Amino acid sequence: MSQLHPDLSRARFLPTPSIGPRTARMAQRLADRMRPGPTPSDLVIEEHAAPGPGGAPPVALRVYRPRSSEGPSPALLWIHGGGYLFGSPIQDEKGSIEFARELGATVVAVRYRKAPDHTAPAPVEDAYAALSWTVDNADRLGLDPDRVAIGGASAGGGAAAALALMCHDRGGPRPVFQLLVYPMLDDRTTLRTDLDGLDVRMWSVGNNRFAWESYLGGAPGAAEVSPYAAPARRADLSGLPPAWIGVGTLDLFHDEDLAYAERLRAAGVPCGTTVVPGAFHGFDTFFPEAGVVREFRREQVEALRAAFGEGAPPHP
Repeated sequence: MSQLHPDLSRARFLPTPSIGPRTARMAQRLADRMRPGPTPSDLVIEEHAAPGPGGAPPVALRVYRPRSSEGPSPALLWIHGGGYLFGSPIQDEKGSIEFARELGATVVAVRYRKAPDHTAPAPVEDAYAALSWTVDNADRLGLDPDRVAIGGASAGGGAAAALALMCHDRGGPRPVFQLLVYPMLDDRTTLRTDLDGLDVRMWSVGNNRFAWESYLGGAPGAAEVSPYAAPARRADLSGLPPAWIGVGTLDLFHDEDLAYAERLRAAGVPCGTTVVPGAFHGFDTFFPEAGVVREFRREQVEALRAAFGEGAPPHP
């Protein structure tokens, strides 16, 4: 395969699972069975529920708050990955705890509906309901409604980008920032035959095609695909919140992510990018203690800190 980053060299032993209807269902069952570890003494972790969108079921939320917060804190609405097929806020618990601690922020993690039972834009509608609930309950949660960012990884990053579009089009809420970690943005990547022979880790061309077909409820690449499903389909990106996009050079989403970042900047939207040489999709999940991962994580924290302003000191 293409050369891995030296800190990630052990990834050459990682298999790339094939995702289909049966394995996706199995993965979601495993995600549903995930149990969190003990609650750290310096945090409050609570389960909440936001009213569902348009008569849909309530949206389950897992909320992380530093006990020592003084005054209204900033907040991050976090959307987990899993190809829109599987996943849970628990899979990102370590990261949510780190964000809460390092930024003195409240983190609201969303448990959204999954494909193929719930096609686009159901996860984004769930995220919109969660963001609206977060802002509406700012006093109760002790947070500043004017300093709420949105973010996510992989499919969660795609949903966060789509959520920014939805907020813009509906006139609110208004996130101050979008943190997009190797986001899944463009169904048309599935049409690229030049990627078929690409040697990737953890998320393959075949998995991407299956995920998009499941999420769209039809063939990807069709003319009528909504930007709320695939944000790269949006023609006009002006007026969106500032963004940060991070992706590795060995990630299937590398090209679509950098193209989106360039289009944001061309539309007048500030967008920082971090490209990690020799990093594959989800590399930070598998090697959390690697130096390159710690630096990747540090850049995310600093991007959020800048977006939140001086009122977001690190949590001791």
